[in-house]
Amino acid sequence: MNSIDQGFTIEKKTYTARQVLTIAELGTAHAADPVKARELIDAAAESGADCIKFQMVYADEILHPNTGEVRLPGGVIRLYERFKRLEVDPAFFVDMKAYVESRGLLFLCTPFGIRSAQEVRDLRPQVLKIASPELNHTKLLREIASYQKPVFLSTGVSKLGDIEEALGILAAGKTRVCLLHCVTAYPAPVREYNLRILKSLASVFGLPVGLSDHSLDPELVPVLGVAVGAGAIEKHFCLSRSDSGLDDPIALPPADFKKMVRAIRRASTREPSSIIEEVSQERGMELVQAILGDGVKRLAPSEVAYYERTNRSLHALRDIQEGERITAAMVAALRTEKLLRPGLPPSWESRIIGRKAQAFIPAGEGIRFEDL
Repeated sequence: MNSIDQGFTIEKKTYTARQVLTIAELGTAHAADPVKARELIDAAAESGADCIKFQMVYADEILHPNTGEVRLPGGVIRLYERFKRLEVDPAFFVDMKAYVESRGLLFLCTPFGIRSAQEVRDLRPQVLKIASPELNHTKLLREIASYQKPVFLSTGVSKLGDIEEALGILAAGKTRVCLLHCVTAYPAPVREYNLRILKSLASVFGLPVGLSDHSLDPELVPVLGVAVGAGAIEKHFCLSRSDSGLDDPIALPPADFKKMVRAIRRASTREPSSIIEEVSQERGMELVQAILGDGVKRLAPSEVAYYERTNRSLHALRDIQEGERITAAMVAALRTEKLLRPGLPPSWESRIIGRKAQAFIPAGEGIRFEDL
């Protein structure tokens, strides 16, 4: 039996391409409003979701205040401030977990740093999720490994070596992992999905696999994902694509999410070859083969420019003067994002603590070899 057939087990229930876990990613769609969050949960449940996913956001765990701006329907706003508005009291997630479970659904939450990871742990979830940009967040991976909980690990904007290093850290805690193939672009071009990567990842790492899909089509990528062995499929969920959540423009509203779930359930009863043949007849063989790809793990074309900006690197929390000795309080592993320069990988943090800056390092900028 291969890794795809074995699937991913959560509390004695195993998910495979024959019993797919459908995850409704609420992301920031709830706008920190518990009333809207419950409305989203209800809508996702009625649309066929098996699992409801939240994000526990603390802005200073994700990016520096100087990272840049984002254009929203209401105007231009600092990205850091946008994340600050999404911070909620931990009691919010206590209530949401209880409500999700009262609907008979699985609760899932993504932390982005040590504080949020510990607060998610205290919720006593059955499973955790690590987002693609945190794949190289060494401290966070070690923290989560210590919990010995099952983990969904997204692999967008990453190379094979990045996945291997992350799994090496999680393995130290004997963590059970399901890899979620992902293209970190919003929206993600369907032709870049290279879905045969799922079989490659399962073969290389001996792990079950799934799919985190940011494409706009509710059926195309998820159904083909089932054909190549996805045991879990995650899609952003919203009430309307015109709502104010950061990911709402690429999320599925209830009718489309329901359409996706029905297509997944139907595909899960069929042989992979017949799924591919049917979709090829409906959408065209050339498109389907482009989406399936060659199975070689590489950065998708839409990810290349963001490889060092979306994932984590070491940044100065404040101005560091020339000749000043660097302490742990001066450095954090953050996403570079908009304006700042990337720094050294997070795994280098212990090696730069205690070194002197040989040049002025402005607050927010990445810390590079030449700065030490």
